[in-house]
Amino acid sequence: MRPYILAETNWKALKDEKIELAVLPWAATEAHNYHLPYGTDIYEADAIAAAAGEIAWKSGAKITILPTIPFGVNTGQSDIYLDMNLNPSTQLAIIRDLTNVLHRQGISKLLILNSHGGNDFKTILREIGLEFPDMFFSTCNWFQSMDKTIYFEHMGDHADEMETSLIMHLHPHLVGPLAEAGDGAEKKSTVKALREGWAWAERKWSMVTEDTGIGNPKASSPEKGERFFKDVSQKVAQLMIDLEKLDLANRYE
Repeated sequence: MRPYILAETNWKALKDEKIELAVLPWAATEAHNYHLPYGTDIYEADAIAAAAGEIAWKSGAKITILPTIPFGVNTGQSDIYLDMNLNPSTQLAIIRDLTNVLHRQGISKLLILNSHGGNDFKTILREIGLEFPDMFFSTCNWFQSMDKTIYFEHMGDHADEMETSLIMHLHPHLVGPLAEAGDGAEKKSTVKALREGWAWAERKWSMVTEDTGIGNPKASSPEKGERFFKDVSQKVAQLMIDLEKLDLANRYE
């Protein structure tokens, strides 16, 4: 039993604890090229949250890792078979309900550990923050926390070398042969501002990629995945530690 994993611990172990920070991993269920499972984002969120949580807990941080939400915003993938979607308004309702529980029980800090590029919690947390002014809300994208060029040869953002290497390390039995994987080629927008990144429009996934991946996975390896996993878990753990210690009355310097 890991006391920092809410799904594993029990009331006897927790009833006299004073948890300072709740961490909510949020993932998605979607196709990941031909070689990775639909639950890739879930497996990553579970593993990184647990590994980071262990480091934080052993440092003395009073945290709890909530069960991962397995569905995310996939509005741009509505025609990809069995890509499951939660609308942002549904995410807002879920976060509001969970915040009510935390607030009622005196846990004033919530970190959403995001594991899916289609999720964007900033506007949701702005709205929730008005409703719960004495709470502290934060979110992070673990997949943007590291310089990936240090670890991987080919960049991408979906079923790429990074994600493939991670799942090779975490769940090798779920990774199909790389020889059968698509190359993750991405078509770019015909609109210059969208290509440059200072304008935004949702990508129509089936028009952008033929294999549902973005980024070439062919150079992936479990060794690369293990190295990246250890480093990203350490970085996320430090965020948990810093948030747990944060004095909400003196949060700026």
